[in-house]
Amino acid sequence: MSKDSTTLFQERVKTAIAEASPVAILGNGTKSFYGRIAQGQPLRVSEHAGILNYQPKELVLTARAGTTLDEIEDALARQGQSLAFEPPHFRPSGDAPDATLGGTLACGLAGPARPYAGAARDLVLGVRILTGRAEVLRFGGEVMKNVAGYDVSRLMAGAMGTLGILLDISLKVMPRPAISETRILSAGIEQALDLMIDWAAKPWPVTATAWYAGRLWVRLSGGRQGVSEAAQRIGGEVMDPHEAETFWRDLIREQGHRFFSGEGPLWRLSLPANVPHLALAGDQLIEWSGSQRWLRGDADAERIRGAVSAVGGHATLFRGGDRAGHVFHPLSEPLMRLHLRLKQSFDPHGILNPGRLYAEF
Repeated sequence: MSKDSTTLFQERVKTAIAEASPVAILGNGTKSFYGRIAQGQPLRVSEHAGILNYQPKELVLTARAGTTLDEIEDALARQGQSLAFEPPHFRPSGDAPDATLGGTLACGLAGPARPYAGAARDLVLGVRILTGRAEVLRFGGEVMKNVAGYDVSRLMAGAMGTLGILLDISLKVMPRPAISETRILSAGIEQALDLMIDWAAKPWPVTATAWYAGRLWVRLSGGRQGVSEAAQRIGGEVMDPHEAETFWRDLIREQGHRFFSGEGPLWRLSLPANVPHLALAGDQLIEWSGSQRWLRGDADAERIRGAVSAVGGHATLFRGGDRAGHVFHPLSEPLMRLHLRLKQSFDPHGILNPGRLYAEF
């Protein structure tokens, strides 16, 4: 399906400005659980879809924001390529609509390969957006190059639609690795953190790590010789390739692991990788060589954020809990002023997803 709904969206935004009626931007709703409760009348953007340009030799793909990740990943797979940041789909069921490219970029989420291949924002080449002024603007392009000034296209990653409605997105794509191998080791949490930090400092093709309940998984991907040599140095048990693919995709990226089940609060702790284990109440699963730590439990929010802030990190209430309160880590006063200035520049009437990130905007 290919459809350009730019004009329709532009008229809707003009009406919203005239009526002072905010809109809640919605793709296929796969990440509606994330962030604060959306305010405003729903504006569904998933029909604005279709791959506009794909140049496998140039490693560049441009698609409308409503294009599903399934469609994009299928097209890339036929050319032996992929989205290197392994974006999670979070499709609630097999029959439900899949995640869209726009929603993926707006949330800024990435999968197991994030620390090794880059975040979503690192692979964005350009965007076309509809601002809260009802203006269609284009930033960046379809090539990687150095530019003067701030790269506004990357600013859209993680903005949760508060700065503009994503229309078209250009991404750098990457070849799939020749081989992948996953090793499993037994390790306590402190030992696991030490090992992950040590591996990250070596020139080994590590592309994913995860620790839970005394077991440490590490994925190696790349050329056969490099993977084989690193695997021998790491040791441990070799995981069946099909089981490994399911583990990293379904259990870790898509959060199908039993750790993620349940209705209680799920916290995402973003920390410097070399921070020792934080003894917070609850169960923990660790990824990204120690820089992403999941906490499942009913620990006090202020205590969690206080402990994380003390070591230079931040805490996000990823699922569950009070979605009307502080979901994302509170901003310092200078940072809040900067966010408000950006919001004023792109959406002076405050009609795009107000309150989705912070109550102030």
